[in-house]
Amino acid sequence: MPIQNAIYKVKREVEITLPYTSYKPRSNEKCPLIIYLHGVGERGTSPDVLRDFGPNTYIAQNEDFPFVVVSPQCPPDSFWTNESFALETFLSHLLRTFNVDENRVYLTGNSMGGYGVWNWAAARPHHWAAIAPICGGGIPWMARRYLTQTPIWAFHGEVDEAVDIEESRRMVDAVQQAGGNAKLTSYPGVGHDSWSQTYLDPSLYEWFLSYQREV
Repeated sequence: MPIQNAIYKVKREVEITLPYTSYKPRSNEKCPLIIYLHGVGERGTSPDVLRDFGPNTYIAQNEDFPFVVVSPQCPPDSFWTNESFALETFLSHLLRTFNVDENRVYLTGNSMGGYGVWNWAAARPHHWAAIAPICGGGIPWMARRYLTQTPIWAFHGEVDEAVDIEESRRMVDAVQQAGGNAKLTSYPGVGHDSWSQTYLDPSLYEWFLSYQREV
């Protein structure tokens, strides 16, 4: 099915609106779910811009994509690391709304979204079958303590001047030192945009499908 736009409103002290795009395969079976968190430049109130980012770029060339893909849009004055409550309630909304396999829910994102992936995954590691943070970073002790049971594939450009590759290295090293399953792909000569080639590579999605959440 074509990529669709929708809006989810989070009700707390101040109501938060999360516009989002969604893609659903032509299938009556329960499908795996990918949640994509965008970078700082895509914040706003219209999710149309998200059609050119993340797994949506792969979908544009592969209409038989087997995942449900949802891309929420961060409020214009906020960051994903500040929206833990909104993302948690949003995930609950997705599980009620879409016909997805709750044991095959995957999280990915780039730049600000990469930070959001590390943060959300460490805060709620039981949600994810696997995660793929791109050119992001986080708190190593949290990764060491909470992400040893979560398969992780991180990506980063070696000459990234916006987010130093050491941010990814520290996180991956922390998980590996604690005995977890984490790896880092670094791109020689690539700057901040390490996401374009990552999301167009079918091996990422094959890797996702090789994992399901242990219950």
